[in-house]
Amino acid sequence: MAVGHFLQVGCNLKDHLKVDIIMTDIKPYHDWIILDDIRQPDLKIYKDAGLIYSIRPPEELHPYLEKISKKTGADLIIKPLSTDSIQTGGKMDLVNYKKAVFYKKSFK
Repeated sequence: MAVGHFLQVGCNLKDHLKVDIIMTDIKPYHDWIILDDIRQPDLKIYKDAGLIYSIRPPEELHPYLEKISKKTGADLIIKPLSTDSIQTGGKMDLVNYKKAVFYKKSFK
């Protein structure tokens, strides 16, 4: 999801968890990344997703991530910049895991 400059995170998840990872971005720079704009998403890409995640997305994209997650029924994880707040319509749970801080919401 909206891989941006974090291609290696998706690759590591795919290798270690042995799951399908679909990476998207509005400006794909690698063959593994699918062109998609989350502001006007192709919902077929996210049809069977169990998790939508994004690392350090701009705050103005948070509502679009939430909308895709809600439409697909996938859980949502947003790892914001340390100076950003979460800009979704609904409440998200703050999760502290070791040194990582992220927000999670379940739509199931």
